[in-house]
Amino acid sequence: MSLALMGRARLDNLTKPRGSLGRLEDLALRLFLIQGREPGVDPARIYTVAGDHGVAARGVSLFPQEVTRQMVANFLSGGAAVNVLAEVAGVEHFVVDAGCAGPQFDPHPALIRNRIAPGTADISVGPAMIEEECLEALLLGADLAEKAAKAGIRALGAGDMGIANTTPSTALYCALLDLDPAEVAGPGTGLDRAGVGRKAGIVAQALEANAAAVAGRDPLAVLAALGGLEIACLAGLVLGGAACGLVVCLDGFISTAAYAAARAICPRVSGYCVLSHASAEPGHALAVERLGLEPVLDLGMRLGEGTGAALVLPVLRAAAAVFNRMASFADAGVSESA
Repeated sequence: MSLALMGRARLDNLTKPRGSLGRLEDLALRLFLIQGREPGVDPARIYTVAGDHGVAARGVSLFPQEVTRQMVANFLSGGAAVNVLAEVAGVEHFVVDAGCAGPQFDPHPALIRNRIAPGTADISVGPAMIEEECLEALLLGADLAEKAAKAGIRALGAGDMGIANTTPSTALYCALLDLDPAEVAGPGTGLDRAGVGRKAGIVAQALEANAAAVAGRDPLAVLAALGGLEIACLAGLVLGGAACGLVVCLDGFISTAAYAAARAICPRVSGYCVLSHASAEPGHALAVERLGLEPVLDLGMRLGEGTGAALVLPVLRAAAAVFNRMASFADAGVSESA
């Protein structure tokens, strides 16, 4: 009997009408298929990967680029939303400097200092990265996943921090999923309608400036041309997590773009990922539909950082508990339906 049939039989024989726990049963089955044994998500770990973007100089964010560094410091002092939510969920949290601008950060127990470059180039005039940098970022993410697996981690959360990173994410969606910038570009940090229009125009310029990479359809070349160091690292985290048999919780707009790149590289990663929530960024729903994903939560959030991953992990914990701990009809002496 296949794992899928074994898992479904287990769920259908629990003391409840079949399918009555809805998507909780689907999530429990997903965990069982990933792990092939008693499912679970503990211990879990969230990585918030940070990087800067040359396209920030084009005014695509309401916040200045130095906020990336300031938020890294905020993460390390425990003052950000992801810190609070990870603590509530009982989940480890680490910050990764994959490509921040400015001086190196001081050592910190929660900081992984592995800066590949001090930010990317402006995608509206040329490639964000050379392919070697992109590959190094992918390998960094895969290495983070492998080290987590060796430490006994069973589930990963993929979070991001990078001023202006909704712009390269939008460009990646357009290139990888054949979407139009005007359909996908959104307010990000709070742009008004005119600002969103300018942002869509800058994404269109980026697609034109990197037309050869886009036309070639090589996912590594597309990611190098249009992505970011933190986005590439998150794509590597997805790839490495799947290779290690870990559950990977995607966070929102940015990490879903990283997933799109990882999926283009290796479609089998789709079986290992859970989309934590529906981002309030307008283009996210369209991208999610193209990717065949279904968000677990919809709370109107668009922060990033790994906040959605922190919120979905308790739901996955509950799904695993249902699978593992509920009694079957035979165990409980309860009559089944006719």
